[in-house]
Amino acid sequence: MDVHAQAEERPRLSVGPADDFEVTGTGDHASWQRAEWVTLRRRQPEGHPYESRFKMLYSNTGLYFLMDGTDRKLTATMNEDFMDLWNEDVFEVFLWTDERYPAYFEYEISPLNRELPILIPNFGGQFLGWRPWHYERDRLTRKATSIIGGPKQSQAAIQGWRAEFFIPYQLLRPLQNVPPKPGTKWRANFYRMDHDEGRRTQWEWARVGNSFHEYERFGELLFQ
Repeated sequence: MDVHAQAEERPRLSVGPADDFEVTGTGDHASWQRAEWVTLRRRQPEGHPYESRFKMLYSNTGLYFLMDGTDRKLTATMNEDFMDLWNEDVFEVFLWTDERYPAYFEYEISPLNRELPILIPNFGGQFLGWRPWHYERDRLTRKATSIIGGPKQSQAAIQGWRAEFFIPYQLLRPLQNVPPKPGTKWRANFYRMDHDEGRRTQWEWARVGNSFHEYERFGELLFQ
């Protein structure tokens, strides 16, 4: 049998509980000490040799993420939310909460702390992102970024950057199987894109093909 034809075993992550806390962009809160770093795999062997990793926790009100990567240049210019952030440096999270339905939530965040939260219906590879309606109050994310070894300025020389953000369950409505309980399983993937020197490099948790939107290849989250 062709080895490449065999389905690669999907990665699995146990997600631990936490009380709610403030996000600062640094990941210094004590709750993060209970979560292990998970490494992202570089998709292009000849790409930028940066390290990328993430952590995840969940509370009674939402999900906490901490994403971290080494870098040399802050390649980000977009200064508004809901822009095409994937064309510059960005961390991304995809959450497929219920395998019965081809719809999932995508979240992107840039080093300049700009965000792109969208719901994606995906029918046989035909997909488009929908912006949240009444994006306010308890539906708002909480987010912050920090830069290591340099200023938070476009094109700055840096050593890395980090994003810490909270996605409330209210924002995921009406996705099913939300909120998660101990024993709940979701599918998910985590990505990073870097655009230094005009060369794009990508990182992933679960291995996908040409598109980040191949949700059937996503990894598995198990809530503790």
